[in-house]
Amino acid sequence: MLTVNIICIGKLKEKYWVDAIKEYSKRLSAFCKFSVTELSEYKVNDNPNPKQIESVLAEEGKAILSKIKPTDFNITMCIEGKIISSEQLSALIDDVPLSGKSTVNFIIGGSWGLSEEVKQYSNYKLSMGKMTFPHQMARVMLAEQIYRAFQISTGGKYHK
Repeated sequence: MLTVNIICIGKLKEKYWVDAIKEYSKRLSAFCKFSVTELSEYKVNDNPNPKQIESVLAEEGKAILSKIKPTDFNITMCIEGKIISSEQLSALIDDVPLSGKSTVNFIIGGSWGLSEEVKQYSNYKLSMGKMTFPHQMARVMLAEQIYRAFQISTGGKYHK
């Protein structure tokens, strides 16, 4: 069974986001081993300079890299990533085991994004579009799209 992880910076605080992730985790258990790993967000002042931002990205990047293995298929969620359809995401996930990998990680950075080092470990860069979403909402939207991808690949009725 494929393992699917969302590795992200920051914790969900509002109950409705936590409940939404729990619901998709439950639904996904029929298709894969699913987990969400929340890593600490590194704090800076309200108006950080470029060096402080670089430091935050480096520290958060180290935490992310400690959670991935060289044998994993890593999808980084970033603005410069490719915008794809739900069907294309389904095909991408379906192809992971064909490449000899049993784990796919979706990686969401903090408010400043992802370090270049993390992006270098990426097998695929994915964007949710040109609009900006709160990270909590993006996490729930991603979980829903992963569930939809499995529904598409198994011919489920969820995706119309």
